[in-house]
Amino acid sequence: MMRAARVVALAVVLGGCAVPSWMPLLGRKGPLPPAPVAGKPLSPDMPMPGDVRIRPTEHDDGVADRVVAVVNNDAITLSELQETIVAYRAENRQGRGGGPSDDELAKQFLPKLIDGRLQLQEAERERITVEDHEVTDEIAERIKMYNTKSVEEFEKLIKEQGITMDAVRKRVREALRVQKVIRRKVALRVSVTDTEIVQYVEENRPKLETGLSYHARHLLVVPESPDDKGWEAARIKAEILRSQIVDGADFATIARQSSQDASGKDGGDLGTLKRGELAQDIESEILKLEPNQVSAPYRSSLGYHVFRLESKESLEGDGLVRIKQQVREILFRQKYEARLEAWLKEIKQRAIIEVRM
Repeated sequence: MMRAARVVALAVVLGGCAVPSWMPLLGRKGPLPPAPVAGKPLSPDMPMPGDVRIRPTEHDDGVADRVVAVVNNDAITLSELQETIVAYRAENRQGRGGGPSDDELAKQFLPKLIDGRLQLQEAERERITVEDHEVTDEIAERIKMYNTKSVEEFEKLIKEQGITMDAVRKRVREALRVQKVIRRKVALRVSVTDTEIVQYVEENRPKLETGLSYHARHLLVVPESPDDKGWEAARIKAEILRSQIVDGADFATIARQSSQDASGKDGGDLGTLKRGELAQDIESEILKLEPNQVSAPYRSSLGYHVFRLESKESLEGDGLVRIKQQVREILFRQKYEARLEAWLKEIKQRAIIEVRM
């Protein structure tokens, strides 16, 4: 049990909360260089902004750690990469024997560590700061997520992993700085207009309508014999039941007494349905109705049905307001992701990156 708690604590420390779990966490850092400016190389071997150089791995048995990538003179170490992999496995409850190998995960996470380091450097250039109380609040949220009883208990657990609280605060501060720079450079530069929302609704109306729900009741009269006489008798009975309902009888009571469908015991209640859940012909008959309207008997292969529409959502009124809010979120997310990708591409083009693995 204690071992599991320690693994969870390690995941809290190494993983993310409000930012992706691959955020850079450890490593030696020199002074941040100014943004590189493109120019004519002095020699063919001199790296230029936008270059990503791959250097063969150099092993030194006397060195406990080594650099696996350099981003604008800022080193990413093997220990950082390994800790990111540990955090990933802890968060996903994977052991070394399950899921991708460490080598596969290293190839997956190193580019993300590089992206994270570039973002942190941009936060430095933008002079973005994080107040102490913001760091404290974020750590408190992480502690809550993993049900640690107190800060003292949390500190004890991470200390057993050889990690200090100062190191945790440093990593959380860096994550919050990146969050702020992304907000400044990406989120605050994205907007969605009402015109764009209306256009999206009109162009995607059939697709949007499939997500709308409705609530209906139903009763079924099954022919006593398969011949025409049996079907006609079933139709007449369905007409009589419908007339009783239209004249004021309670649909649910009539359904319990006379419906031969399984829903009869529930007063014919079909519940709240999404479009496409019922057979197309049945659904079409129901959606032709207005709320509280009762259908004429409808013949299917099972018998004669009588439907009552209780309610339905539509792309009007409150339903349209809700759909427009969803569309705004969809369009914002699309623009945000495109803007984030463009921004990352831009800072990569200004960077000098060397991969050493």
